[in-house]
Amino acid sequence: MKTILHIDSSVRRTDSSTQSYNSISKSFGRYFIELWLNKNHHDKVIYRDLGLNSPSFIDQDWIAAAFTPKGQRSPSQQQTLAESEEYFSELTQADVIVITSPMYNYGMPAVLKAWFDQMLRVNKTFTFDLARGDFPIEPTLSGKTLVLLTSSGEFGFGAGGVREHMNHLTPHIKALAQYLGVDQFYEIGSEYQEFSDERHQASVENAQQDIAALVDQLSE
Repeated sequence: MKTILHIDSSVRRTDSSTQSYNSISKSFGRYFIELWLNKNHHDKVIYRDLGLNSPSFIDQDWIAAAFTPKGQRSPSQQQTLAESEEYFSELTQADVIVITSPMYNYGMPAVLKAWFDQMLRVNKTFTFDLARGDFPIEPTLSGKTLVLLTSSGEFGFGAGGVREHMNHLTPHIKALAQYLGVDQFYEIGSEYQEFSDERHQASVENAQQDIAALVDQLSE
């Protein structure tokens, strides 16, 4: 039995009567989970909608608490890190992480960045040792698979695309993923949303087909 950590980050919902208001990336996530559970009936899903329940932004007190050794933290510092501890507990249970994210201003939504900031902590998701020289940071977790499901208003953000240099969503998440313990990374997404033409429809349909194929692949 596997555990899936499903993280949505769009501020949009999926239940609007006006279809164009609904989140495409969230719909991809729900499609993935539906297909997955149809094939893996006994698997567990941990779900967070960051768009509707935003993580707290870290602040000076949070940083002070995070860098205080665990046994020396005051009750106040422990409370400051309680949200981070909850996220970390969910992460450690996960075999597969599914993150859905629209591209906002060529990067990730602020709520998703806030989740990463709460999650990535010294002596928690990584260790820091200057004896390692110029690469002192080392992940503490491993063996996880991350599936990133995206949507964007424009197009050409992939390798070799006309807007590849403007894509600050996928490379950022991929760089951070190693500190979630991710060994395998997959991305599927749709483009052309703002054009609302046949290219967008084809892109959504192709993404759905790719999601179904990936579920089959990962379920083997």
